[in-house]
Amino acid sequence: MRVIGVEEFGGPDALRVLDAPEPQPGPGEVRIRVHAVAVNPTDTLLRSGAHAQRLTDREPPYVPGMDAAGVIDLLGPDTGDRLAVGQRVVALVVPTGPRGGTYADKIVVPAASVVPAPEGTDFAAAATLLMNALTARLALDELALSPGDTLAVTGAAGALGGYAIQLAKADGLRVIADAKPADEKLVRELGADEVVPRGDEVAQRIRKLVPDGVPGLVDGSLQGEKLFGAVADGGRLTVFRGWSGGAERGIEVRPVLVSDAATDTERLDRLRRQAEEGVLTLRVAEVFPAEQAADAHRLLEAGGVRGRPVIEFS
Repeated sequence: MRVIGVEEFGGPDALRVLDAPEPQPGPGEVRIRVHAVAVNPTDTLLRSGAHAQRLTDREPPYVPGMDAAGVIDLLGPDTGDRLAVGQRVVALVVPTGPRGGTYADKIVVPAASVVPAPEGTDFAAAATLLMNALTARLALDELALSPGDTLAVTGAAGALGGYAIQLAKADGLRVIADAKPADEKLVRELGADEVVPRGDEVAQRIRKLVPDGVPGLVDGSLQGEKLFGAVADGGRLTVFRGWSGGAERGIEVRPVLVSDAATDTERLDRLRRQAEEGVLTLRVAEVFPAEQAADAHRLLEAGGVRGRPVIEFS
């Protein structure tokens, strides 16, 4: 079977289509015939070597990918009766684990990381759901806001930011989001109550709307301490690539690591249901055949992508 991976870390051209033996599921695992995978920033980090310290006990090729949509073709023992051969599913995968990521014709994953694909969606759209939506869900849970509270979201037009807005509105929150002029309409359609211009002064712009600061902020733009000015004394800020800085005014910085919840079936299935109900909007930027995976990475790294590039294995 085919896998897309890197034997040496590098730029998009380091990705290769390689032959690999078909994996076999063990106890509590299922095998999925992959039809589509979403391309996320963590995929480019694995490819470039930014996650090399997590792969020291592994041999190349290193296979990226956290999101997959496809059809179950084999069940391992002790998987229960929740899933079935022939079922359309989506899966969340930790690519630094022993089986690698989702860029492959077939993958084996814990059954707990697999839920039905949202009804009425094709494989490409379904593949864009779990990683970003779960990240947004975890971020909101860390902020622990109450209905009626105000949340700020930066990077709001991106996949993570868009899901954060939609989940926050479903939670009954007021949302202030950032956007460049070309994205303002999109961000409002996602549910933002107020939109401020994005950029280095976004914290001051949020403060103009909420003079005491917001009690919670989702840092989808990865601006870190630049956003402290928007957060109220004793408020919380969620970050997504670790945190090495300090805080101020009693602000709590809460790192979010989606791999910690990769086997949280209840959370994953709730996101699936919210996609079916229209609470979450699945956005595909462009679909690439497996042989053009490097182009999908280039598109994502160029920035400004609305939705996710998708690699197709059909």
